[in-house]
Amino acid sequence: ILEPRVNQLLCVCENWVDSRTVYIGHKEPPPGTEAFIQQRFPDNRIVSSKYTFWNFIPKNMFEQFRRVANFYFLIIFLVQLIIDTPTSPVTSGLPLFFVITVTAIKQGYEDWLRHKADNAVNKCPVHVVQHGKVTRKQSRKLRVGDVVFVKEDETFPCDLILLSSSRDDGTCYVTTASLDGESSHKVTEKEVDSIHATIECEQPQPDLYKSVQHTHTCSQRSENLLLRGATLKNTEYIYAVAIYTGMETKMALNYQSKCQKRSAVEKSMNAYLVVYLCILISKAVINTALKYAWQADTNRDEPWYNQRTETERQRHVVIRAFTDFLAFMVLFNYIIPVSMYVTVEMQKFLGSYFIVWDDEMLDEELGERAVVNTSDLNEELGQVEYVFTDKTGTLTENNMEFIECCPGFITKNSGSRMKTFVSMTFNFLSLFIGPPQEREELFFRALCLCHTVQVKEEDTVDGIKQGIHQGKSTSFYISSSPDEVALVEGVKGLGFTYLRLKDSHMEILNRDDEIESFELLEVLTFDSVRRRMSVIVRDSRAGELYLFCKGADSSIFPRVVSGKVEQVRARVEHNAVEGLRTLCVAYRPLSPEQYQEVCHQLSGAKLALQDRDKRLAEAYDQIEKDLILLGATAVEDRLQEKAADTIESLHKAGIKVWVLTGDKMETAAATCYASKLFHRNTQILELTTKRTEEQSLHDVLFDLSRTVLRQHGTFLSGDCTDFGLIIDGATLSAVMRPDQEDSNSGNYKEIFLEICRNCSAVLCCRMAPLQKAQIVKLIKASKEHPITLAIGDGANDVSMILEAHVGIGIMGKEGRQAVRNSDYAIPKFKHLKKMLLVHGHYYYIRISELVQYFFYKNVCFIFPQFLYQFFCGFSQQPLYDTAYLTLYNISFTSLPILLYSLIEQHINMDILKKDPSLYRDIAKNSLLQWSTFIYWTVLGVYDAIVMFFGAYFLFDNTTFTSNGQMFGNWTFGTLVFTVLVFTVTFKLALDTHYWTWINHFVIWGSLIFFVVFSLLWGGIIWPFLNYQRMYYVFMQMLSSGPAWLSIILLITASLLPDVVKKVIWRALWPTTTERIQVGFYAINMLHMHKNCVLLVFLGSYVT
Repeated sequence: ILEPRVNQLLCVCENWVDSRTVYIGHKEPPPGTEAFIQQRFPDNRIVSSKYTFWNFIPKNMFEQFRRVANFYFLIIFLVQLIIDTPTSPVTSGLPLFFVITVTAIKQGYEDWLRHKADNAVNKCPVHVVQHGKVTRKQSRKLRVGDVVFVKEDETFPCDLILLSSSRDDGTCYVTTASLDGESSHKVTEKEVDSIHATIECEQPQPDLYKSVQHTHTCSQRSENLLLRGATLKNTEYIYAVAIYTGMETKMALNYQSKCQKRSAVEKSMNAYLVVYLCILISKAVINTALKYAWQADTNRDEPWYNQRTETERQRHVVIRAFTDFLAFMVLFNYIIPVSMYVTVEMQKFLGSYFIVWDDEMLDEELGERAVVNTSDLNEELGQVEYVFTDKTGTLTENNMEFIECCPGFITKNSGSRMKTFVSMTFNFLSLFIGPPQEREELFFRALCLCHTVQVKEEDTVDGIKQGIHQGKSTSFYISSSPDEVALVEGVKGLGFTYLRLKDSHMEILNRDDEIESFELLEVLTFDSVRRRMSVIVRDSRAGELYLFCKGADSSIFPRVVSGKVEQVRARVEHNAVEGLRTLCVAYRPLSPEQYQEVCHQLSGAKLALQDRDKRLAEAYDQIEKDLILLGATAVEDRLQEKAADTIESLHKAGIKVWVLTGDKMETAAATCYASKLFHRNTQILELTTKRTEEQSLHDVLFDLSRTVLRQHGTFLSGDCTDFGLIIDGATLSAVMRPDQEDSNSGNYKEIFLEICRNCSAVLCCRMAPLQKAQIVKLIKASKEHPITLAIGDGANDVSMILEAHVGIGIMGKEGRQAVRNSDYAIPKFKHLKKMLLVHGHYYYIRISELVQYFFYKNVCFIFPQFLYQFFCGFSQQPLYDTAYLTLYNISFTSLPILLYSLIEQHINMDILKKDPSLYRDIAKNSLLQWSTFIYWTVLGVYDAIVMFFGAYFLFDNTTFTSNGQMFGNWTFGTLVFTVLVFTVTFKLALDTHYWTWINHFVIWGSLIFFVVFSLLWGGIIWPFLNYQRMYYVFMQMLSSGPAWLSIILLITASLLPDVVKKVIWRALWPTTTERIQVGFYAINMLHMHKNCVLLVFLGSYVT
């Protein structure tokens, strides 16, 4: 973990394509040494907001008028201002202004919150060394080359190269949980006050695990890079130089750019609007053409009661036709429901509070509720097909639990367990049946010594108490790996306590309360290729030398020459199946001569000028051999509460779950087993670097493709294997960017997607944040275009959260960057179940009914107006009064559908949670398919024809009133409008399953309001009106008996076909949802029948 001191000259030969030169402390080189060109770098300002003060209005207006309806009503409003139209410009302009204003305020407020969060970060104070003194400045004012002073538990303000540390060994420890879910600890030491050096490094790039830098005094590797967002731990202070700032930091480069997310329902709405716009244009064209055909006769063109002016006669016929076309467009424009967008915005905004108010999504431990950052995607929660989840802190608590250990010399399992509780619960499987006692103690000493754990002499960290003994403030352990902490804590509960590392000596307390000291000579650090680590120690009392090694079973067993291999292997395989993280422990005694040879090999590799990493790997391979197996351990990364149940429910709902993590493959795979993402019978397919080194990527992909397709062919026979795919970041990069010169490479992306489609679960490990977003984007762009959801808790998850259709942040321990950039935030992963299966289900059902109902009621509303033109000489005469035209969508029919879209529950909430398969009934936007849309449109046309021609034929040449008077055109229009309002309202009432007093109040209240308004509007002479064409019209209509009969008959005739269709469909082709509804109603009726029988019995008994 250590780099040599700075004064050790190391040179690494690299071919530099593009680089930057950083002058430490802005100290320029002496004159004449070389040409000096000052480079320009950005400041340290982080920007996650979407708008600025200057571009908010134009940018927001551009985004809003990309909506078909908004743009259309803008055109209609302009037409009403320019020409003389049958209706007032207010009827289009006012609703449009309201929609634009409300949406702009909501989006502006959301972006203001982002600005507020950015300012909190950018104005955070940092300490910078200037002229030999430590001064404070705002984070946004940091520049490349500044020497930064960072204290313990502080977060790095930018990407830094470490220069000096307070630790004697020149190292510092950091936690990078917010970056990749892991921790790391490396670096070098240097006196910063006297540094006069430059750093040459590569230009910014997003790979978190790759970085190369050179200085004139030393070479640096990626381990020396301290990333923005990481936190300094267990080190009093460090000095470091800034090399990447602001939006050039690796974390910022891994952010996905923000874009406006649009739900599938909104896309369907826009498609439907285009269809209705075409219908509208067709109506206007037909009426314009028929008007001029009708007016071909001079007597019809200029009747005696409507002579044209001289100006109108001189106007060109084309201009007159175009003006008439626009007038018809305005007359029929109500078929495009602008009020639908107002209602949808209100429904989304108000409906989002049901998530916030849900007590089942309240975490009492954190005191946090679910948060809705944007309400535009509520219904998208009911359409999710893929869930991409982070592992550490999302599926797991990042809290390791020591389960068991088994020494290799034991051959019998006694089955007894000993439990001890030390900050966590440790279960130790006692397998000891007696001597040799030395082997047992050697095994525990190996666990106490073979690690990189540090001892913290405090009782709290991050505000959480870490005391070991009850009632005592004592030391606790921290490490780059939580597994190591769990092992050291676990063996402490068994009598061997690791005390400290002091002056290169590791001290442990044995069972007899005696302190043993071992000199730490070498540490062979863990890496993902070797999958093991080792330490070389010398017993201070006996002088004996040992090499202790621990690692994955596949890495240890081939190097073992003695020990109870088969017994330990069986136990390891058993624990692996249980989803536990297993490690094998072995040792090798070293003679002084062997140790000298080891030192020679290591020093030669460390001082190598070229291929140092490769030389070190070869040296480690030669040293870690001829081992004696001591035993194995099992550690569990504790899952979050009900995480496995949530994943299982998502699978039943037809949702595929992918785990995208920066963790190691073994660790991530164990978590997948524990969370039931992978099952015991799951056949794991590996697409990893290890396999592609043995075969070409082309061959590996085609082998996997043949495997899954062969099994897919046997699916019809009933013999089906469950597949799970594991892929790492390096292989994914190769899949995403195949070698174009390789003619055999083929389309790797399509092959990869085909493999994934046939896998029940996919695990992507060692993922960089940007790669997570690339995976999500790849699935989004596939031919099925599925709806994706990404969920995570750290800054490394922000990119995929922004890329997915729906992004959810977890309020975890890794900061709030994921929460701030997400669409929704929940306290725990388990809350995702209710958010999708209940809230998402309800939201989609409600808004799909809202959209279809709005189009339906507007077809019913405007189609009679179209038919009426055939009876008024295509004169653009309105069928309805202006008040009815204005208030139909605003007052008479809007409130019932708004309430329906807020509280409707077609199925009980408990049933939705118990039966996740109901989620499949609404998948693939099933309620807004074209077939459903056409049915609602045809139903609206049918109802309009019944209303118009029913009223026309029933009262043709018939007296209506007792005094023998005939109804006029306004009475006729009022009759049609009355039937219309009652029909569309009753239609909604028939579709309502969940009745409350609010439903009754709103539905029947809206009808009463229509009647009362019509009575007042026609019963009073209003002084502000120039003409009173509706005076006494409504009362005259109600005084006619035939009118009442007609209203009842026309409403019944309009609703009957839809009722009959539903009865037949439910009887012959019921959906799962409809079956449950029928069963639920049957149970309720049975309970009501029993209650009635009981009441009758009690009544007769009392009598």
